[in-house]
Amino acid sequence: MRHLMSPLDFTTEELDRLFDLANDIEKNPADYAHACEGNILATAFYEPSTRTRLSFESAMIRLGGRVIGFADAASSSASKGESVSDTIRIISCYADICAMRHPKEGAPMVASEKSAIPVINAGDGGHQHPTQTLTDLLTIRSLKGRLGDFTIGLCGDLKFGRTVHSLINALVRYENIRFVFISPEELRVPDYITDMLKSRGISYQEVIRLEQIMPDLDLLYMTRVQKERFFNEEDYVRLKDFYILNAGKMALAKKDMLVLHPLPRVNEISVEVDDDPRAVYFKQAQYGVYVRMALILTLLGKER
Repeated sequence: MRHLMSPLDFTTEELDRLFDLANDIEKNPADYAHACEGNILATAFYEPSTRTRLSFESAMIRLGGRVIGFADAASSSASKGESVSDTIRIISCYADICAMRHPKEGAPMVASEKSAIPVINAGDGGHQHPTQTLTDLLTIRSLKGRLGDFTIGLCGDLKFGRTVHSLINALVRYENIRFVFISPEELRVPDYITDMLKSRGISYQEVIRLEQIMPDLDLLYMTRVQKERFFNEEDYVRLKDFYILNAGKMALAKKDMLVLHPLPRVNEISVEVDDDPRAVYFKQAQYGVYVRMALILTLLGKER
């Protein structure tokens, strides 16, 4: 039995097989429509979510399985003080696989240690969001044809953004990746990330202005400034509109540059960018369903 706590839980070779499976699901969905008949996915979401929870549920239903679960802690026994360890033991009696999101870092790991079924980390605080990273990698590989040999700019909240941290840690395993971190001083990428890049001899630079770096990018990964990660309302208000991607900035970019975003979007990408063929964030959300279908099949041992 395997769990997924981090993108690094899979080797790059295993990721290639996972992405090949996801691409085959995209091309031949009917072949997988009954693959998980008789299986149940539990979605244990202690924190609000739209895309992640619904994409997991959509993935299982498209595989012919069923879904049970809760969408916030208030509607679970956590509101009565039940521990994550006890909750997963109960879920293990009812379901075959569980996707868990929790505001506390490490909570899905604790659950996995007590679980009798595979557990997928669907986001834990500001720590990891591995299935979003798998979605990002599949999107890049499917649309660029490779996972390597490109310059990627990561823009916005690089301090608290778990999607950013997970993606960086996943991409360093591929060759010739150059990182550009675009953020205000207050939201810079944590030191442990830059220390890791230095130790591995991986190129990166930190800039404040998005415009100055746009012509150099092959990929731009936008993120929102997350109000829920701030302790100070004044800091959030001051920084939330620091970066807004619009048609003027897109005009500076390469003709084949891709714009990704884990969503939800607030106002950091103007709606006028949505019609630009380089804006692939809604297509990225669709890839999220395919990769979660492939992951469920893999963890349940049904990939063949």
